[in-house]
Amino acid sequence: MVPFLDLTRQYKKIKKEILTATQRVYEKGHFILGEEVSTFEKEFSHYCGVRYGVGVGSGTDALYLAMKAVGIGEGDEVVTVANSFIATALAISFIGARPLFVDIDPKTYTMDPNCLELLLKRQKAKSIGRKIKAVLPVHLFGHPAEMDSIMEIASRYDLIVIEDACQAHGAKYGRKKVGSFGAMGCFSFYPTKNLGGYGDGGMVLTDHKKFGQKLRLLRCYGERKKYQHIVKGHNSRLDEIQAAILRVKLKYLDQWNEERRRKAKLYTQMLNPSGVICPIEKKGIRHVFHLYSIKTRKRDSLQAFLKKKGIETLIHYPIPIPLQKAYRELGVRREDLPLTNQWSRKILSLPFFPEMKESEMEEVAQQIKNYSMGNRNR
Repeated sequence: MVPFLDLTRQYKKIKKEILTATQRVYEKGHFILGEEVSTFEKEFSHYCGVRYGVGVGSGTDALYLAMKAVGIGEGDEVVTVANSFIATALAISFIGARPLFVDIDPKTYTMDPNCLELLLKRQKAKSIGRKIKAVLPVHLFGHPAEMDSIMEIASRYDLIVIEDACQAHGAKYGRKKVGSFGAMGCFSFYPTKNLGGYGDGGMVLTDHKKFGQKLRLLRCYGERKKYQHIVKGHNSRLDEIQAAILRVKLKYLDQWNEERRRKAKLYTQMLNPSGVICPIEKKGIRHVFHLYSIKTRKRDSLQAFLKKKGIETLIHYPIPIPLQKAYRELGVRREDLPLTNQWSRKILSLPFFPEMKESEMEEVAQQIKNYSMGNRNR
């Protein structure tokens, strides 16, 4: 049996530090917005090279509150990609805005700047471009989107950029870490992430003091002082216990990311030749491989074959967001996003995590080769 992910292996290595950190919280008896949260906000924002960090309840809340803080609302439009977890689009919908989807780069699966430019030109020609207020690129699977081009295009069209960095903790585009390019960068600390807690959690990063102040109001009922509510806020706060756990794990993030990078390179070597397309890392990029996802024309057949061999795999994501039943009212067709549509039919995520044994990786690679050989011999 090769598990897709085993979080217990990591926990066993840092168990003493985790227990010490959580015990510290229990003994203080302060569980909401205390010292652990404020310290972790400083530590993580410093790690990402950004001035302010605001801990919230989840990555979805981070996206939602970031958009609310910059004034996006009812009737506005936000441009993003369709090959992401649905939370990317849901956050746009929650704010009352409408998601617009552009196609992807065929090699990195992130937002194609050329498609972004084309959409904006088309909307401007129709005199409806004024509804578009923001661009929301997704750093998918740990590979940064093409931020220089996206930022330049957004600047020309006077659009705000909010980064969905929920899968890319520690990834770099050039010399800067993701989450530090746009007006705000949003992160999730869901347990499976490169930096994951033991429950839900998220953070918004920003270099803008006014946005940081607005976010702190929004996450806690719009409250500046006890029972003094400045705006209509929400209840979305990173817990003290999760912050304490994340502070421990942040110290190991670079080490774990480097192990992910090493193992990704090893996987690629093992899978050559096997007839599948392995993930790439563009020049000038530091990919942190939240997932190791291959492409193959016989995805469903290969997944079934690996399951019989005791190898767990997942598909991220089998149905593009606008083709989900929840978003049918948008009227997006498969042919509107041809590369995204092709990608969704071919992508397969293999077992992959820093503590994965090389013998397990060898087993996965060998079985994929066995499948490939079996199909060639038919």
